[in-house]
Amino acid sequence: MSAARPPADAGRDIEATLVLRRRNPLPESVVQGAPLSPEEFTARYGADPADAAQVERVLVEHGLRVLSTDLDSRRVRVAGTVEQLQSVFGTTLEWAESTAPDGSRSEHWHRVGELSVPRPLDGVVSAVLGLDTRPQARANFRAVAPRAVSSSYTPVQLGEVYDFPPGTDGSGRTVAIIELGGGFELSDLETYFAGLGVASPTVTAVSVDGAQNEPGGDPEGADGEVALDIEVVGALAPAADILVYFAPNTDAGFVDAVAQAAHATPTPDAISISWGQSEDQWTAQARQSMDDAFADAATLGITVTVAAGDDGSSDRQSDDAPHVDFPASSPHVLACGGTRLEVDSSGDVTAETVWNNGDGEGATGGGVSDVFALPDWQEPVDVAGVAGGRSGRGVPDVAAVADPETGYVVRVDGTDTVIGGTSAVAPLWAALVLRLVQATGARLGLASRLLYAQATAGASPAGFRDITSGGNGAYAAAPGWDACTGLGVPEGEALLSVVKGVS
Repeated sequence: MSAARPPADAGRDIEATLVLRRRNPLPESVVQGAPLSPEEFTARYGADPADAAQVERVLVEHGLRVLSTDLDSRRVRVAGTVEQLQSVFGTTLEWAESTAPDGSRSEHWHRVGELSVPRPLDGVVSAVLGLDTRPQARANFRAVAPRAVSSSYTPVQLGEVYDFPPGTDGSGRTVAIIELGGGFELSDLETYFAGLGVASPTVTAVSVDGAQNEPGGDPEGADGEVALDIEVVGALAPAADILVYFAPNTDAGFVDAVAQAAHATPTPDAISISWGQSEDQWTAQARQSMDDAFADAATLGITVTVAAGDDGSSDRQSDDAPHVDFPASSPHVLACGGTRLEVDSSGDVTAETVWNNGDGEGATGGGVSDVFALPDWQEPVDVAGVAGGRSGRGVPDVAAVADPETGYVVRVDGTDTVIGGTSAVAPLWAALVLRLVQATGARLGLASRLLYAQATAGASPAGFRDITSGGNGAYAAAPGWDACTGLGVPEGEALLSVVKGVS
């Protein structure tokens, strides 16, 4: 990272997000219990109005502007000049150039040194996000040259391959999709769904921290991610309401998008996230704030599906050690890994293996978290025994096809193409969640507690087809849970029976 003089158009004002403490600690038993109503949640676990008022008063006294306050998600948005923010939060901001998570070069504000809050706010404010404006995540999708595609599938075909519950279409359900760049054209969506013979779903763009639906005209850029997410969910759950949250690609933007979606009205049934980067490339406060937002979501009955990463067990780190992607490594999300899928002319699966196209060519993420401890619901599968003695939250939980060589037919920026990556698996599982919720009438919340309920070491539970061939670098597929494809790929109708029996 190199320091540089900020250009004239960099702006002297910066917006930041302050996360406040909860009124009461949020026990894991509540997170995994019956969903709370938004009113119950805010009254018990939102921000104390007195805390919020104190934060507003102190920051205004220090010259900052309070843009918004949300007691539900415990967030206060503020703005000020670089000089004011440095003074209030006891830090230094420099203009810098660095490599973004997707490999591009980025110019941004960079925080240097310690971070503090005014003394009256000590213990009240748990995080200050957004002072560092570097890109926080990359989209976990992969495109390949057309000549490299050996087979491809529409989402509708994959719904048949994975036996999604018949008689369900997501009716009455809502999904939120988090995007940190790019955009979509309604004309593309209308053309795509018409070509599938599927009714166009209701798709609404939601602005977070000033970001907008802004298609850039590059099918291999962020537009490809946005189109993939919407079209996979929309094709598999066409009667659902789809809200696409566009946020800046910063730690504050990412956390704000998840928090805003989780506390929206109506409460979504699922949140789909296809962005992330190695968990050790996050600050501790940003990682904790994001995990807290996922705990909020689970407590409200929302299932969060997250792509496990597209760079194998190294997660694009260069230290020759295994790493997992965050937010997939959060214990409050459903982490989604990837496979390579081969289907014959009659629609029967002839082979499904771990997705791994070799060094630099894409492979499913997966492994063991260095940050999050093994959750109680994952204990039955013996993560340490499978992962060579490493103990911690195991990633992924579930899987589906992700190899772009056997990828998803999508339409983006007026072009029909094939895209893969675990980015596609997160919306596929989000759509399945919508259909399970529709069929049962009950939100799944932290779905892992249901999916692992009957799992044992060396055997996948009912509702899954086990993937036992292939590897992602440091880890190999094996019977039962593994650090490549988790419990396996879904058998949707059987999974519905499991959910009905456990929930």
